Amino acid sequence: MARPPKNPAIPSRRGVSASCIALPYDKAAPWPLLIDFLAERLGAVTREAWVQRMARGEVLDDLGQALPPDARFTPGIRVYYYRELDHEPEVPFEDVVLFQDDHLLVADKPHFLPVTPGGRYVQQSLLVRLKNRLGIDTLSPIHRIDRETAGLVVFSVRPEERAAYQALFRDRAVHKVYEAIARHDASIQGPIVRRSRIEEAHDAFFRMNETEGEPNSETRLDVLQVQGAWARYRLEPLTGKRHQLRVHMNALGLPIAGDQFYPRVLRGPDEAEDFSNPLRLLARSIAFTDPVTGEARTFDSQRALDWPEQASAIRL
Repeated sequence: MARPPKNPAIPSRRGVSASCIALPYDKAAPWPLLIDFLAERLGAVTREAWVQRMARGEVLDDLGQALPPDARFTPGIRVYYYRELDHEPEVPFEDVVLFQDDHLLVADKPHFLPVTPGGRYVQQSLLVRLKNRLGIDTLSPIHRIDRETAGLVVFSVRPEERAAYQALFRDRAVHKVYEAIARHDASIQGPIVRRSRIEEAHDAFFRMNETEGEPNSETRLDVLQVQGAWARYRLEPLTGKRHQLRVHMNALGLPIAGDQFYPRVLRGPDEAEDFSNPLRLLARSIAFTDPVTGEARTFDSQRALDWPEQASAIRL
């Protein structure tokens, strides 16, 4: 399995860190050449494409030296390469940097843009965009939000401080507030709490389900505004399960407007996007005590969710 390297001799290229794969340590290895191994084990890239990458000096050894197309297979060595896509969809929305100092960077992410490279997206990811634009190769997200969700993402700048910031989220020392637009439910007159057990769905890896068992997720919910048949909700996740807010809202009979996965799959993760109908979910604010500087940090998104349809608004 390919993994990001921890080797300072291997630079990033176009904002993308190199991936690393260790060659099997087997004297009877059936691959005379390195390219034979790469074409077989990393077959998502054709043999011809590997030849081109190696000829361009984009496959490296542990010392950062380019490995040519005729390089021999050497058991046990580590090989580095750069992930790239021939046809990458463009996300036609801009991210905004809200805050930056020597320790942290806070970005306001648009809908449809993934935080990190994966699947169909490499250059069209928030992390790579920021690295390319700002020239800060050490940027690393200290938490994630879904590609479909807009709003705040916090990055650490210095690698030696990353663990301290990540511990904030692991230890639930961060106060996060989201907003969502979903069907108005007149029975919700005040704050409610949803607790449940959320597990990965057996029939679709990209979906999560509520299941029986000890709760492992908790969300506080309140109504902020009503507009016709729709309402804008304030959501406070006290835990951080994948798709937690989407699953909890759906379980309450309030699937978030624009959700393509809940209550049923309308479009798979590899299908073309409908940019006119985003998921109405926004990471609105985030607050914590900075473990490095001791400062109280509070950040607010400048984005706003679009209502699915027009109606007279009632403030609550």
